[in-house]
Amino acid sequence: MHKSLPDPRRLDVAALAESAGELSGQWPLSAMSRLAEMLHRESASADEQAQWNVRGEKRGPGSGPAQIWLHLQADTNCFLVCQRCLEPVATAIDAKRSFMFVVGEAAAAELDAQSEDDVLALTRELDLRELVEDELLLSLPLVPKHEQCPSPLLAAETGPELVADAPHPFAALAALKGRAGDA
Repeated sequence: MHKSLPDPRRLDVAALAESAGELSGQWPLSAMSRLAEMLHRESASADEQAQWNVRGEKRGPGSGPAQIWLHLQADTNCFLVCQRCLEPVATAIDAKRSFMFVVGEAAAAELDAQSEDDVLALTRELDLRELVEDELLLSLPLVPKHEQCPSPLLAAETGPELVADAPHPFAALAALKGRAGDA
């Protein structure tokens, strides 16, 4: 009889930690709707994948119940929108995080506030794809941009002479103030 692999969409974290198990795989970025929204539309392809690996661990402190840990690593290469030129910019995203799991939301919130470690409430089933997507989103650059944009920027094309010809925004106010002083 062979042992079946755990379903990463319904992962029993406690069982994975108990067996010191490890899982790895990949998912298409198109299956991660929130992350897919961040990609450059024209450059996104169906074969863009996020690779992931998780390892469960059970740590036994001197007293009290053993701690359940999940170590996650995920990475992908994708195209985001450059915030300077709005063209696609190739971006490598790498997420690496460890989570301690405790029983109950209240215990997780309390311990998370006191600890530097990431603490989550232990559930019967964890959707690993959702956790991978969350971590990749948190690892996105705040402002994706090219080191050197491939095409000239729009502001550089307008030139300073066009900016100089624009009316000053307070010119009308100065004219009104001048009339009020004449009275």
